Amino acid sequence: MWIRCAILMLMFLSTTVKSANVVDDLPKPAAAPYALSKSGVPVSADYFPIAVWLQEPRNAPKYKAIGINLYIGLWKGPTAGQLADLEKFSMPVICEQDLAFRDRKIIVGWMHGDEPDNAQELGGGKGYGPPVSTEAVVAEYAKLKKADPTRPVILNLGQGVAFDDYIGRGVRRNKPEDYPKYIAGSDIVSFDIYPATHDAPAVAGNLWFVPKGVSRLREWSKDEKVVWNCIECTHIGNEKVKPTPAQVKSEVWMSIIAGSRGVVYFSHEFKPKFIEAGLLADKEMAEAVGQINKRITSLAAVINSPTVSDLARVDSSNKDVPLSILCKKHGGSAYIFAAGMRDGETTATFAVPSLKGGAKVEVIDEDRTISAEGGKFVDSLKGYAVHLYKVAAE
Repeated sequence: MWIRCAILMLMFLSTTVKSANVVDDLPKPAAAPYALSKSGVPVSADYFPIAVWLQEPRNAPKYKAIGINLYIGLWKGPTAGQLADLEKFSMPVICEQDLAFRDRKIIVGWMHGDEPDNAQELGGGKGYGPPVSTEAVVAEYAKLKKADPTRPVILNLGQGVAFDDYIGRGVRRNKPEDYPKYIAGSDIVSFDIYPATHDAPAVAGNLWFVPKGVSRLREWSKDEKVVWNCIECTHIGNEKVKPTPAQVKSEVWMSIIAGSRGVVYFSHEFKPKFIEAGLLADKEMAEAVGQINKRITSLAAVINSPTVSDLARVDSSNKDVPLSILCKKHGGSAYIFAAGMRDGETTATFAVPSLKGGAKVEVIDEDRTISAEGGKFVDSLKGYAVHLYKVAAE
């Protein structure tokens, strides 16, 4: 992504409750879902990575203030000055491998070059060639791990993960079979697609492409890799459209419900003018992202706990608006995270066998509760709505 950012930047600049026995036999709190490294990132069960892509270290305090806890990528880095700034602000980073800085604990992982699955620029005005081969990515991963086996390697892939017909893959367009081979060259695999600002009619406005990509990465990796994903929060290159705070919230929670274990905000904006820290420049969005991140952090231990697939079932009254849920038990309570997967309205009926009549279901952050009857409760969802439900044990 950062290489593509540089190319795009030049292009754009040049073209100017009460319940009974709901959570019996709770499992013990999960251990950390993964150990990022032996360096600075927490490995506790209540840590959830909330990152920002390719930003200046001097802005780390501002990002920390809205809940960012990790940097990914350093422009023309890492450099000693960049790392010194990140150390001063206690902001861990994943960056390109430079063994001269191997002992710097602020570096918690290494990264591949961005989006190797996309057509690669040939330079000299010669256009684009094929993507980086899967064999080359796996070989590079082996090299990075041999040089430093103590840190994980992240691979960020492009939108072809979710959108098969993406033209940017060049000769490998409509070749999803490449992806399991790419994934083999990573410890953490991520991808980016930005439907709110997308220019392709098949994707534009269809936020469900985000969780689709997460689900595919989990399937292709057989859940043997840690899956993260990127989130849009600016115009990026779409001068007319930018995501709303509600859309960003939906993309984030749909990702988590699909099984993402880390989110990465893409903060750059290229139009109507270039702003590196576009997220910070948008007060409304920065405040909204801060609230989203605050809630993720408060629920991190819940998100990282084992999924309880048989806790609940949900039915949608509108066949054109499927619903997705993630069920957890943690700290004496049951949690159901739910999202509408299409831009429409539906009534959701949640069947929770352990619920007894009169149980109260708290809707987190919405200052309301729902009464359960006969092991069920009902709620409405509209326009990619996300609701976070909590049922406390009696």
